[in-house]
Amino acid sequence: MDLGIKGRVAIVTGGGSGMGLDTARLLLAEGVRVVLSDKEQAGLEKAAATLSGEVLPVAADLTKPAEVEALIRAAEAGFGPVDILVNAAGITGPTGDFHTLTDEDWMEALNADLMTAVRIVRGVVTGMRDRGWGRIVLFSSEDAMQPYPDELPYCAAKAALQNLTKGLSKAYSRHGVLVNSVAPAFVATPMTDAMMEKRAEKNGTSFDEAVSSFLREERPHLELRRRGRSEEVAAAVAFLCSEQASFINGANLRIDGGSVATVAG
Repeated sequence: MDLGIKGRVAIVTGGGSGMGLDTARLLLAEGVRVVLSDKEQAGLEKAAATLSGEVLPVAADLTKPAEVEALIRAAEAGFGPVDILVNAAGITGPTGDFHTLTDEDWMEALNADLMTAVRIVRGVVTGMRDRGWGRIVLFSSEDAMQPYPDELPYCAAKAALQNLTKGLSKAYSRHGVLVNSVAPAFVATPMTDAMMEKRAEKNGTSFDEAVSSFLREERPHLELRRRGRSEEVAAAVAFLCSEQASFINGANLRIDGGSVATVAG
């Protein structure tokens, strides 16, 4: 399928690995020029070396406004005005029982998982509006609809992202800028690898058994009984960036193998 976005310019944050990297790969295959961003330049350049097409690696810490602004300037200097934003950057952040988490814990999660999106969208959306075309895809999570008690700062931040998505879609769609979110669940990424390695060590089991027990005990509604693959998420994100998705706006696409147990959300 021709996605109709050849020659467009995209920023993909969280692009050093996993879902962000695979999204960049698909956009490049469609002829998009991609500015690949993550926090560490060395790892980012290594990731960029695995890609084919016009790709520009630019390290940026999105919790720092000055670095967000520098990222956008680098994108515009390297490839021109930004047409597509995929914000896959984020962290799990502090976890634990609610009564043990401090204000600082909450602010860490909100800054990394919500305000990073606010900053990067604010930096590109005016140009998209003025040119009359844009695609923004924000990464939420199943946790936004189905919160888990030991991850409440992350859950709240991701729920706020979905609200932000809807509000942005109302504000800018009349100017040709479509804003949507995706909500993956338990996808095989470096972040979930680390979670499972920690679980395996704690329980004295293998990595594979840690994954199996996590599915049984913590994600009983993930009907496919496996972790998702990052390329499965990337395919949906690339579609939302396309001309083919020109009537999808303000939506949240759950890519979760059935993990969210209700029809709501």
